[in-house]
Amino acid sequence: MTRLLALILAAALFAWPTSAQESDPVKITADKFVMDEAQHIATFTGNVVVKRKKLDVYAPKVVVDYGEGGPSDIKSFVATGGVRIVTPDQDVKGDRAIYDPRTEKLRVTGNVMVVNASSTVGSGDMIVDLKTNATTFTGGGKNGRVTGVFTPQ
Repeated sequence: MTRLLALILAAALFAWPTSAQESDPVKITADKFVMDEAQHIATFTGNVVVKRKKLDVYAPKVVVDYGEGGPSDIKSFVATGGVRIVTPDQDVKGDRAIYDPRTEKLRVTGNVMVVNASSTVGSGDMIVDLKTNATTFTGGGKNGRVTGVFTPQ
């Protein structure tokens, strides 16, 4: 499950466009969009939906911090206010999701719940290392522990 999550997230959304990926745009819709060119921050608020390939991110607010290279030079992607990341095989929910393309790590925090056809994992914090395809869940939630239900296929 965790390897699938890492591979899908890396390939679908967080591998931001390069010249070879130009034909596969990231589509973002929101109620409001503010671009602060002096600070290199793009802020989307209100019913934000980010779509790329077969991955959708839903959140009340998404802030993209970009470098001198413009919006294709992403430093971080932060979704807050109750986040949902949906792929054809998996549904991830949490209070906040942060992606850092330099470290290739995705962190989902607060009431994390990952559901797929054969398992459900709940925790307070989840870090997906896209370089190593390793996912680490740490405690939190109702009893301060990671919980999991795994159904053999």
